Amino acid sequence: MRVLVTGTDGYLGCLVAADLLRAGHHVTGVDTGFYRAGWLYNGVEATAHTLNRDIRDLTAEDLAGFDAVVHMAELSNDPLAAVAPELTYRINHAGSVRLAQLAKQSDVSRFVYMSSCSVYGAADGEVDETSPVNPQTAYADCKVMVERDLTALADDTFSPTFMRNATAYGASPRMRFDIVLNNLSGLAWTTRQIVMTSDGSPWRPLVHALDISQAIRRVLEAPREVVHSEVFNVGDSRHNYRVRQIAEIVGDIFPGCRVSFGTNAGDNRSYRVSFEKIANKLPNFACAWDAESGAKQLYDVFSRIDLDEATFTGRGHTRLLQLQHLMRTNQVDEDLYWKKP
Repeated sequence: MRVLVTGTDGYLGCLVAADLLRAGHHVTGVDTGFYRAGWLYNGVEATAHTLNRDIRDLTAEDLAGFDAVVHMAELSNDPLAAVAPELTYRINHAGSVRLAQLAKQSDVSRFVYMSSCSVYGAADGEVDETSPVNPQTAYADCKVMVERDLTALADDTFSPTFMRNATAYGASPRMRFDIVLNNLSGLAWTTRQIVMTSDGSPWRPLVHALDISQAIRRVLEAPREVVHSEVFNVGDSRHNYRVRQIAEIVGDIFPGCRVSFGTNAGDNRSYRVSFEKIANKLPNFACAWDAESGAKQLYDVFSRIDLDEATFTGRGHTRLLQLQHLMRTNQVDEDLYWKKP
């Protein structure tokens, strides 16, 4: 299968591209290069040939000849969306819908969209793919809007599939330290303590980056009728954790780490998610990782590369800091287009 993967220089993208190449697919990447400075360690067997392009600049001709698009190149977390909500809507919503329209126009039959379990927001009880969505941020709201608009594009020739990923974690050469388990692991390694201002009671489902990659591969290789216009929560029902549990797991893995909790809960997002649908409809998919094995993996990587605090806290592995740097140094304009030299 010829697959175009957007965001191949990102945290998930570099792993997904390598996984698809290993499985025998022909992969071309697209990435505008915001995060290329953030290479933490040599950890993939191959990298895809990647076009140095903004997804907003792609044309129908660029997509011609591909069997599938895997789209994950968006502004990628809630704090960033809070800083620039209008820009988030223009890129994450309008940009993603335009890309899907171009794919359909170019006879690309599969479109795999990276959505998020954050669409459930603050939810009572366990939620599944049929539950009402309740987005709390511009980032999550855009996910809901893209799912809606791409569903309207689905027909006999164009099959979108929506992957509502749990919160990702785990090692990647293009590492991110601004997501919960990775951040707590970095704190445990560099400071030997995890000091939480909240009581850690909110629920978060977690899924390893490599398990997300596996899920994408399973969707691409599944019969069309199994995945056509379907929403899949990506994760494992056993891997719903309270934030407190995540901190305690990390604290146990990293020797000498002290864990403490507060009472102030500023973030009201809390959701437990059922992942039974993906287990039933894609029986070859099963998560190979859990929070404990993921924390151990990070401990091993940090030990091998001797991770220092400057690298952990630096802009190379924190999305918001890197984009703020690019804007402050006038490398990109107010719409996050690269300025010409």
